[in-house]
Amino acid sequence: MHNKNFDVIIIGGSYAGLSAGMSLGRSLRNVLIINEGKPCNRQTPHSYNFITHDGKTPRKIAELAKADVEQYKTVYFFDERAVKLMKNVDGFKAEVSSGERFYAKKIILASGIKDIMPDIPGFAECWGISVLHCPYCHGYEVKNEVTGILANGDMAFEFSKLIFNMTKKLTLFTNGKSSLTQEKTKKLKDHEIGVNEDEIESIEHENGQIQKVVFKNGKTIVLKALYAKIPFEQNLDVSDLGCELTDQGFIKVDFMQKTSVPGVFACGDNVTMMRSVASAVAQGNLAGAMVNKEFSEEKF
Repeated sequence: MHNKNFDVIIIGGSYAGLSAGMSLGRSLRNVLIINEGKPCNRQTPHSYNFITHDGKTPRKIAELAKADVEQYKTVYFFDERAVKLMKNVDGFKAEVSSGERFYAKKIILASGIKDIMPDIPGFAECWGISVLHCPYCHGYEVKNEVTGILANGDMAFEFSKLIFNMTKKLTLFTNGKSSLTQEKTKKLKDHEIGVNEDEIESIEHENGQIQKVVFKNGKTIVLKALYAKIPFEQNLDVSDLGCELTDQGFIKVDFMQKTSVPGVFACGDNVTMMRSVASAVAQGNLAGAMVNKEFSEEKF
């Protein structure tokens, strides 16, 4: 790419990054979107709860979004992985995996997160298909089905309350000794939500569709869907920039999507547990507008 200098570099070209790019393109800002092309929902067959696109494939939504953004001639794309971000005298420097470097006055981090899969054979193959992270995105399609939740402690209790609205055929799998309080265990029992403490051996499935959970003691349970709360890490190491993280590991932002570092904004899955296409699009739209507003105030 001939041009190396931009007003804004957006790291990540999925829904949040593309939405931010559209806001900035419509504001006549020179923007580079650096995108590796490996979104966390690439295995998910359908995306729901996004008005006008309900039930489309994630890839199709992204393709339509990119086509929209490509209409704005001040927005450019570079398909490679961003590996390092650094401050410099005039703003910021972004280095990609090939060693090429680009420069900008401001940065938008729309780089997403990486889910850390548990060491359970079959889990990763079902992730996003029948092992689910979000009842708003996928719960309606498995409503009233025999369903499990893989979680423990306070998070398991809160998640159980949410999923109980979608199905009464519900079992909580703690995958080892439960850390729930007696009070919360009784509350689950009162709602006929079973708590299974057996350690999981594997998940049997057909092309990502869960069939049964197999336990180390030889027992099995047939399921239609399994919700899971699993750990994650940031896709991009932002420590060189000095961005503050929350206790949960998200990039800390204010109501304008500003991080703790002046000139750096963030949006999408890397800043919130509300992981949905609609949320990412909204945050990206706001981040782009706030970056443009900051430019306008600085240059007027």
